[in-house]
Amino acid sequence: MALVPPRREALLAIGLFALAAAVFWPIREHAFLNYDDDHYITREPGLRLGLGPAGLAWAVTSFDGANWFPATRLSWLLDHALFGLDPRAFHTTDLCLHALATALLFLALARMTQSRWRSAFVAAVFAVHPLHVEAVAWASGRKDPLSAVCFSAALLCASGAKARAPTRAERAGVFACLALGLMAKPTLVTLPFVLLLLDAWPLARLGPATDPTRIDARRLRRAVLEKLPLGALVAADCVVVVLAQQAGGAVVGLEQIPLGARVANALVAWAAYLRLAVFPTGLAVFYPHPVSGIGLGKTALAFGLVAGVTLAAGAAWRRRPYLLVGWLWFLGMFVPTLGLVQVGAQSMADRYAYLPLTGLAIAVAWGAPDLLAALGLPPRARRIGLGAGAVAAIAALAAATSLQIRTWRDSETLFRHALAVTRENHIAHAHLGDALLEHGQASEAVAHWEESLRLRPAFLEVANNLAWVLATTSIASVRDPGRAVAVAEQALAIAARPQVADAAERASVLDTLAAAQAAAGRFADAARTAGDARALAERAGDAELAAEVSQREALYRAGRAFVER
Repeated sequence: MALVPPRREALLAIGLFALAAAVFWPIREHAFLNYDDDHYITREPGLRLGLGPAGLAWAVTSFDGANWFPATRLSWLLDHALFGLDPRAFHTTDLCLHALATALLFLALARMTQSRWRSAFVAAVFAVHPLHVEAVAWASGRKDPLSAVCFSAALLCASGAKARAPTRAERAGVFACLALGLMAKPTLVTLPFVLLLLDAWPLARLGPATDPTRIDARRLRRAVLEKLPLGALVAADCVVVVLAQQAGGAVVGLEQIPLGARVANALVAWAAYLRLAVFPTGLAVFYPHPVSGIGLGKTALAFGLVAGVTLAAGAAWRRRPYLLVGWLWFLGMFVPTLGLVQVGAQSMADRYAYLPLTGLAIAVAWGAPDLLAALGLPPRARRIGLGAGAVAAIAALAAATSLQIRTWRDSETLFRHALAVTRENHIAHAHLGDALLEHGQASEAVAHWEESLRLRPAFLEVANNLAWVLATTSIASVRDPGRAVAVAEQALAIAARPQVADAAERASVLDTLAAAQAAAGRFADAARTAGDARALAERAGDAELAAEVSQREALYRAGRAFVER
C-alpha cells in the first residue's frame, strides 16, 4: 500500500496544512471556557493522574460526562503531562490536528479521483469554513479534529482500491483508523457508509469497467461483505456508548421530546445545515431545542427540500455520480447527531457539520466545472472563472471564520454572542451568568440565571447556583434570603427526580438550602439541613464537600449565616 504522494500533491498538502493553521492560529491565545472545558479539563481530577497506569486506566474506562472517548482523554492527558493546564498548549494541539486532517483529506481525495485542484478546493473548504470553528476553537471539542484525522487517514488507506478489491493491508489500515477514530468520537460510526459511497464513485468498484455507474448486485454484495468487520466494530462501539450515556443519564426520553418532534427537528436541522453551509451567519455555541414544537409548514418545507435535492441528485447519477455521492455523504454523516436518539438539549450544533460538510464541497467542486461546460464557456474561460471563484470563495470563508473565531476567545464573549443570534437560549444565559459572577458582577449574573430558570424551570445547576448567590453574597443589593429559600427548595425538588442528580449533587443542593435557611434567620432548620447534607456527602465519598458543610453547620449552630468573601 504505497501512500507516498507525488511531489506536487505533497506540496499542496503542506500548503493546505499551512492555510488551516494560519486561519486558526489566533485560538492559541484563547482562554478555557466554562462550558465543558471546566468539566473535562480544568477541574478533571483524572488528568492529574498523569501518563502512568492509573491515568491510562482512567482514560480507557471513564464514562465521565456520559461519554466514552479514550483516545481523546489520552490526548488531553498528554497535553496536561507536558504543559500543565496551559490553554495555549491545548488549543495548539487542536489546530495542528485540524490542519493535519485537512492535509490527509486532500491526499486521500486526490489519490482517489486523480483530480488535484478539485480535491484541493474540497480540503480548503474543510480547512476554513466557519461552521468548523466550534470543533477546532473549543478545547473540549478535541474529539472532532482527532476523529477527523482518523477519518481522513482511513480514506487515504482506502484510496488506492480503484476498480479493484482492497488489499489486506488496506483493509487493516482502514480498520485500525476506524477503531482509533471511534475512540476519539463515536459519531465516526458512519465511516463504513461513506466508504461504500466512495466505492461507487470515484473508486468505481460497484460497476463494470465499461459502465462504472451501473451498480452490479454481485459487486455491491462483495463490497458490503468487505465492510462487515467495520460494522462489527461500529456495533461494539455503539453498545459501549449507550452504556456510557445511560450511566450519565444523558439520553432524553420520548416523554420529554416525542418521536414526531424528533423527526421534524431532524428534517429542519438538515435544511438549516444546508443553509449554513452556503450562508454561515448567526452561528452560536448552542441552539436550543424547540420544546414548543416545530410547525407543520416548516417541517413540510424542510422535507420537500431534502427530498427534492435527493431526487434530483439521484436522477443525475448516471451522468454526474458525484452529486448523489456528495449529497448522501452530507445527509448520512449527520444521522447520529440529528436527535432521533436525543442526547442533551440542543437542536443542532456547528460541530456536527465538521465531517458531513465535505460531501457538499465534493458536489460543488466537481459540479461547478460541469455546469460551466454545460453553459458553453470555452475551456480557458472556464479555468479562469473556476480559479477566480474558488479563490474568492475560500477567501470569503476564511474571513468569516476569522470573525467567528473572535467570539470564542472567552466565556463572556462566547455567550453574549450566542444570546445576540439565538432566542430563548437558557444555556447561554446560564453560562454567561457563570462568567459574569467570576468577574465579580453578581447582580448581572443573577439576572441571567433568573432568565435561564424562567426558560427551563427544571435546570438544576442554575437553580442551585442562583439560590447560593442570593443566600451567601455579601452584596446587600443582591442578597435575597426569601427568594434563595424558594429557589433552593425548587432545586431540591428537581434533584429528587429519578436520574437527575447523584448523591454528591443532592448533598450540594442541601448545602445550598441550609445556607438559604440560615440567611433567612432559620438557624435550627439550617443546622438540621446541613447535617443531612454532610451525611449524604460522606455516603457519596465526597470528603471535601462533607468537610466544607461541617464548617458551615458549626456556624448555623452558633446562630450565624455563611457569607462568601
